[in-house]
Amino acid sequence: MSQSAPPPAQPPAEPQAQPQPVDGNPYAQQPGAVPPPPAPGVPYGAVPAPAPVRNNVGLGLVAAFVAAVVAGGVYGAIIGLTKHEIGWAAVGVGFLVGLAAGRLGGRNPVLPVASAVLSLGSVYIGQLVGEAVIAAKETPLSFSELFFQHFDVLQEAWKADADPLTFLFFAIAAYVAFTGAKKAAL
Repeated sequence: MSQSAPPPAQPPAEPQAQPQPVDGNPYAQQPGAVPPPPAPGVPYGAVPAPAPVRNNVGLGLVAAFVAAVVAGGVYGAIIGLTKHEIGWAAVGVGFLVGLAAGRLGGRNPVLPVASAVLSLGSVYIGQLVGEAVIAAKETPLSFSELFFQHFDVLQEAWKADADPLTFLFFAIAAYVAFTGAKKAAL
């Protein structure tokens, strides 16, 4: 019996030539080829997590109330020191109240309305504080006596001093608070 001989060696098959792109760049992507997935974090690094969605109405209302009290006090101090109502200060009151409500409360539709109402109260209290500061300088009574013991007299003085510009400041503050709360919401 004879042993079978291995088959004769066949010449190696010629490698198939890859089609070259038109511009001659061998590293260019071939038509129809699927690009490899990018490595994680390349080229820009890790993507930060999205900001958490806030929808905490209670926190937004508390923040708006605190901002209204603080802004009203500052507005009153400005009126008391300058003896004039300043429109930009009313804008600042509305902006602070709306910003606090929107940033901490989220996109709840109650917050812009509550911000507008709180800014109205804040501007009113600020104007009363300003009247009390001015009256305390002109009378022997202190600010706290005027504000807490003679509040009715203070309101009458405010009514006597109120003019259309006073009510324009109310409207400006409410508008800015409403729009500020909507734009600041995350």
